[in-house]
Amino acid sequence: MDSTTLFFLIITLIAGGLAGASLNTWLQGRKSKKYVSTQEASVLIERIEKVFKVVMAEGYFTEIYNYQNDKNIWNLINDKKKALIIAKAKVLVGYDFAKMKFHRPDGERKLVIDFFPAPEILSIDTDYKFYDIEQGWLNRFHSDDYTAILNEAKQTMNDKAMESDLPRIAGNQVQLMIFQLAASMNWSVEMKLPDGNVAMLREFTHYRTLEAQIDSLDTRKE
Repeated sequence: MDSTTLFFLIITLIAGGLAGASLNTWLQGRKSKKYVSTQEASVLIERIEKVFKVVMAEGYFTEIYNYQNDKNIWNLINDKKKALIIAKAKVLVGYDFAKMKFHRPDGERKLVIDFFPAPEILSIDTDYKFYDIEQGWLNRFHSDDYTAILNEAKQTMNDKAMESDLPRIAGNQVQLMIFQLAASMNWSVEMKLPDGNVAMLREFTHYRTLEAQIDSLDTRKE
């Protein structure tokens, strides 16, 4: 092999190597771009408020929610959609002390409570999972359907929590806290509540079973 042939052979190998490297880089670039995703989020703070809310009890609930919707098409076809939803929630019950009314008699180390608010749900932290989703040909799930189902499941959690023993526990806790704090500072507490306020508070003194378990199997048909 003469020198000229050897020179052209070396040039050909170098050119082939460069072309192969360029092709591999291009393919890798296309492959990586195929899986590239972009995310963008905007967080807007609407307002900040000062509150005096205190959590006195928390409960954990699980609900099995069975949703079914039947749609009759021309009285010939019964097109239905259904789903099984398991909802879990952490419910915090307490008091908004901004709603309490009280005064201090002049010259006395005493706090007179004129109105005592009812216990309320301060927060519900929920988690939902959908199972066994079935849809018809025309009767299909849309975003509004999912929103309505989740809102109804959350309302059910709210109702179950208020029907449970959580409000009574919160009521006992808050009274114990108030009287212990007052006693630690050599103060006394006197409850001078209107009859309607007393009756309302008695609603939350009856014992109810704490339903922090799988507690309902509900079928909704529309």
